Formats: sequence, structure tokens, C-alpha cells
Amino acid sequence: MRKKWFYLAPLAIVAIVLFVILGGEIVMRLWNWLVPGLTGWHQITFWEALGLLVLCRILFGGHGMLGSSRSNMRRRMAEKWDRMTPEEREKARQRFGGRCGPFDAPDVQPEPKPPVG
Repeated sequence: MRKKWFYLAPLAIVAIVLFVILGGEIVMRLWNWLVPGLTGWHQITFWEALGLLVLCRILFGGHGMLGSSRSNMRRRMAEKWDRMTPEEREKARQRFGGRCGPFDAPDVQPEPKPPVG
């Protein structure tokens, strides 16, 4: 098992470096191809593109291990839901009012809206 890590660690480092270089290069080329012609903004360097990539990751992407906390929360909520009695489930359904969650709500047909006009 130790020999496996001996070979995988350098390979992982090389893969991360290649991913960062390739990502920065792609962002830079796309920006320099699209944005100056569309908006008149200036072209950017590789380092500015890399900064944009990191900024987008912070603003729009997950945060590595923190992103998995959502799935853990869903799992915990599903386990809690499974442990509830039918009365507790009905009370929770009424409290949430169908706003969120995959709670196995009873099949209720929405009332048809009257035609406008």
C-alpha cells in the first residue's frame, strides 16, 4: 500500500498543476476572445485569469469539503424523517407547507386556475 502512495502523490501534484495551468489558460483565452469585443474592456494576463478562476470558485463553486456538508445535512434529515411517526410527519408537512424538501407529501391536485379574459 505504501508503494501505491509513493507513485500516486507526485502524479496527483502534477495533475493539480496541469489543471491550474490549463484552467487559467482557458479562462484567459476565452476572456481575451470575447470580452474586449463585446464590452471594450482590456485583455487580461494569465495571472488575472487565474485570479478570476479562483474568484468564481469562491463565489459560485463549492468549497471543497464544505460543499459535502449539504449532502450530509440531507442524509441526516432523511434519517430523521424515517424515524418520525406518521403524526410527526404530518405536523412537519403542515409546518413546511410544501415549501421545501422531498417530504413524501400526499398527492393533492392543485385547483385549476380560471381562464383570464
